[in-house]
Amino acid sequence: MGFLHEGHLALMREARRHADAVIVSIFVNPTQFAPSEDFETYPRDFDRDVRLAESVGVDVVFAPSNRTMYGPNHETYVDLDILPKYLCGASRPGHFKGVATVVTKLFNIVTPHVAVFGKKDYQQFILIRRLVQDLNYNIRVIGVPTVRESDGLAMSSRNAYLSKEERASARSLYQGLQQGQRLVSGGAINATEIVQHVSEFISSHPYTDIDYVTLCHLETLAPVDEIKEEALLALAVRVGSTRLIDNAILNRI
Repeated sequence: MGFLHEGHLALMREARRHADAVIVSIFVNPTQFAPSEDFETYPRDFDRDVRLAESVGVDVVFAPSNRTMYGPNHETYVDLDILPKYLCGASRPGHFKGVATVVTKLFNIVTPHVAVFGKKDYQQFILIRRLVQDLNYNIRVIGVPTVRESDGLAMSSRNAYLSKEERASARSLYQGLQQGQRLVSGGAINATEIVQHVSEFISSHPYTDIDYVTLCHLETLAPVDEIKEEALLALAVRVGSTRLIDNAILNRI
């Protein structure tokens, strides 16, 4: 959705490894925002975005208007049955319907051979991979690991909203994920205990308000009771008024 940062540029560099031509879409998609969310204030800087895309060798920037993507009397949407019920989908109803719709339209317009998405929004990555499979797209979906700031905070366009004090507390998200892995490495397998520990740690920092902390299956995103070999520790936390997400795959090995 634009306001590019190093995380986005990592996706573009990965795309270049797999394709002769790299196309980047920049489109703040209105259908994935609820009326109470930050569509109008979402950070935008198109000229800067174009310069950054050019700096890593992008060939085409596709930046359609809202009218191009959703013309008069638009009424066709794409939705998934199960995956959007978990994680962010539970607290942002309709969000992934908007994501699935705009990505389907993007694929139909661009007709890519490869599509590259970041794993910071792990749910979105899994959902798009399922969409490609279910709709028989001949597209290879590639996931790129989360790119982080030097202190571990996952890069996000919304980080620009954080005050200095909130930015300091936001580090607790990644630190909480690290604590979860340390617990599992030490032999913990009970999901409730791990989630409680991580939640208490994050909540101990000022300005934090947890939406969810959960351990779930890597493919279905369904909650798990215990970690057998590996599981996804995913979280969404409001730091001040800014909603941030992050995740880590916890391994027992």
